[in-house]
Amino acid sequence: MARKSILVVDDEKNQREILETILSGEGYDVTTASSGEAAMKFVESRRFDLVLTDLKMTGMSGLDLLKQLTDYDKSIIVILLTAHGSVDSAVDAMRLGAFEYLQKPYDSENLLETVSRALKKLNTLDAEIISVSPEMDKVKKLILKIAKSNATVLIRGESGTGKELIARSIHANSLRSNQTFQAVNCAAINENLLESELFGHEKGSFTGAVAEKKGLFEIADGGTLFLDEIGELDISLQAKILRALQEKQIRRVGGTREIDVDVRVVAATNRDLLHMVEEKRFREDLYYRLNVLSIDLPALRERRSDIPVLLDYFLKKHTRGTDRKVSIDTAARKLLEDYSYPGNVRQLESAVERAILLCENDTITTDDLPPEVTQGRTAAAAAASGLFTLPPEGVNFEDVERTLIEQAMARTDNNITKSAKLLGLTFRTLQYRLEKFGLKRDESGEGQGTNE
Repeated sequence: MARKSILVVDDEKNQREILETILSGEGYDVTTASSGEAAMKFVESRRFDLVLTDLKMTGMSGLDLLKQLTDYDKSIIVILLTAHGSVDSAVDAMRLGAFEYLQKPYDSENLLETVSRALKKLNTLDAEIISVSPEMDKVKKLILKIAKSNATVLIRGESGTGKELIARSIHANSLRSNQTFQAVNCAAINENLLESELFGHEKGSFTGAVAEKKGLFEIADGGTLFLDEIGELDISLQAKILRALQEKQIRRVGGTREIDVDVRVVAATNRDLLHMVEEKRFREDLYYRLNVLSIDLPALRERRSDIPVLLDYFLKKHTRGTDRKVSIDTAARKLLEDYSYPGNVRQLESAVERAILLCENDTITTDDLPPEVTQGRTAAAAAASGLFTLPPEGVNFEDVERTLIEQAMARTDNNITKSAKLLGLTFRTLQYRLEKFGLKRDESGEGQGTNE
């Protein structure tokens, strides 16, 4: 795990050296600055998790530095130190967003305990969910309700909706937040290698096993293990994960002894696991073991009020540490805000990052946007101006809806996933519409566009 980085700011050399010695001795990556101005240059060039700053300094004061830091990046945690403490300055510091206020002379134990608490808060900030929408507000409230439990959680949502972010937020708000969070994408690793990745292996258990290896269940002991794309697991591996969840024990590949593990498992999928259970492609007992608590993530097009907020967040994220001040012109911003994003938040971030790299004069224009964003807008404009013009006599809306669904299913060879993307619907919503109109899906679950 990467060492936490701390910036120490004090205009007295001996104070900087004392703090550096104490913090470095605890394994922190420490940088020192002799002034607030120097500190800001460091912050603008690299990422720091925590800033410890003196209050009274020549030039920029600690309070002024605090103001600049919070304006630049609200996720940076600031602790103020001073030999000239007063109630007023303490109140000002806390009001401006300081995490804590410590008076000199401080003892190292109290200092380290404060730093530890501050970095524990950072775990939650690292998993901050950028959102203003009521849909995601419900998700955040649900996270807080279930985080303190040790029960398994199943997160459902389309690709790119931020399922790992939700898993990290659950961990950060849990009683295990001081322990490790481990993640693995079950679809990205070969089946045989995945077993070793999860459960570890003994030396000589297979070709290439030149030493024993701990698996993620062991590494995550006491913490949280995130199993992404759980629906891609082979049936035989599903059985082993079920046993680990039920018995809280694992056995390494090639091993004979049982190893006790205390792990909270959070799983995620973009698949319909219940349908997979019906088709005997996913174990029913594992499904119910994973689905003790569940969270359904809305697609980005279902929480459109978050798009402007995410745009600004990603713009800042991908220019942090550079000297660029990139903006988005009105036309480009409208295209980005109006697009449907079938790839969800991941696609939005990719579009912003691409535009930052391509834009000239640090202003993003429509020429810097991905073709799918500009073409999507063109198609929508054409539809609004002609294809879907409401006739004077009105329409039967259900007939229009049914016709569009039939056309989408025909165009995608009855594939529900692809049809849902064409129509700007979620997989589950389109499933519901198909049942509503009697357009039954076929045995494979991909859908059938014929009437019954």
